[in-house]
Formats: sequence, structure tokens, C-alpha cells
Amino acid sequence: MTRPYAPGYRIPPDLLLKAYASGVFPMAESATDLEVFWVRPETRGIIPLDAFHAPKSLRKAMRQNRFDIRIDTDFAGVIEGCAEIRDQRQTTWINTPIREAYIQLHERGHCHSVEAWRDGRLVGGLYGVTLGRVFFGESMFSRETDASKVCLVHLVERLNDRGFVLLDTQFTTEHLKRFGAIDVRRVKYEKMLEEALEGQAAVFYP
Repeated sequence: MTRPYAPGYRIPPDLLLKAYASGVFPMAESATDLEVFWVRPETRGIIPLDAFHAPKSLRKAMRQNRFDIRIDTDFAGVIEGCAEIRDQRQTTWINTPIREAYIQLHERGHCHSVEAWRDGRLVGGLYGVTLGRVFFGESMFSRETDASKVCLVHLVERLNDRGFVLLDTQFTTEHLKRFGAIDVRRVKYEKMLEEALEGQAAVFYP
């Protein structure tokens, strides 16, 4: 994994898009650390869109229709939720430069959120970057059981409907493996990325 630090404390949107197009993404050591480093993993996590798996318990939650799923109605709120300190996560890599950079990408139409609402409250969501026919998943959060998981199902449905061919999760976790996430070597991933950036770009929203 490469970790060269970005110059200064801001990430220009054009630089960020170029980084994604070359298989690189930014992270920070913590929310209070203003420096950002670039990551290019030897092994990359993806969820094959034609092999997505929704566990039985999640399919049941989907049928209950507990959440109102929205797209891009509170992008800043989703980032805020993803950066929250919770019992199962005491630190976050979403610092101020990263937060500002992705909000700028959202304003340019290259970053989107899938949101779960209930009784007028944002209770879960996820966000990521779109480029070509790729969705680069960044982070997700839940304030109610299954909220982010339901958002992930809706994300995959939308990506398939809109002609996306690659869902990048950066890394794999045991949680993501339940949905079909796999590891691919950097060389293979970068070839997949190159092909997914060619041709007609997909439209995520509206």
C-alpha cells in the first residue's frame, strides 16, 4: 500500500478525480489530523454486480419497507453520519479536507449518497464517487438496524439498472463478504478499472 502525503491540507477536486481514475484514493489517520495520504492497495475489494448476495435476514428487512430510500437529498448529512464515533468504531478517517473535497465532488455531480429515512430522520446511508461506469464506495453508517444494508441493496439495484460495471469497496471486510465482496490483485483491478472508464459514462442520478 502506498501512502504518499498530499500537499497542503486541501484536495483539489480535479486531482481527486484523477486519483480515482488511476486506482488511488485518499485517507487520513484520524478526524483531527489535517493531513491526507494517498492509498493504492496491493489487493482491492470489489463487489461483483452480477454476484451480489443479500442474506435472508436482509431480504426480510427489505420486504418490511421500514425505510424511505432517497438519493442525494442530504449528502452532507450522510458524510456526517459516516464520520460519527460509535461504540463499534472509536476513530474515523474522514477529516475536514476529505469532507470538503467530497462535498465539492457532489456539487459537480461525481459523488452521491443513498439514504435511509424513517419518520423524517436520516437513519442510515452510504456515499461514493462515480466516474465512467464505476462506483467507488467510500463509507456507510447506520443509526437503526439494517439501514445501511438496505441502502447497499438499493445501490446495487441502481448500478445494475444504470449500466455500471464495477463497484469498488476499496477493501474487503467480513461484513462486506456477506454480500459477495472479493479481493482482486492490483494488476487485475487496474485492468478492470481501465475498461470500466471507457465507453459511455453511466448516469447515477437522477
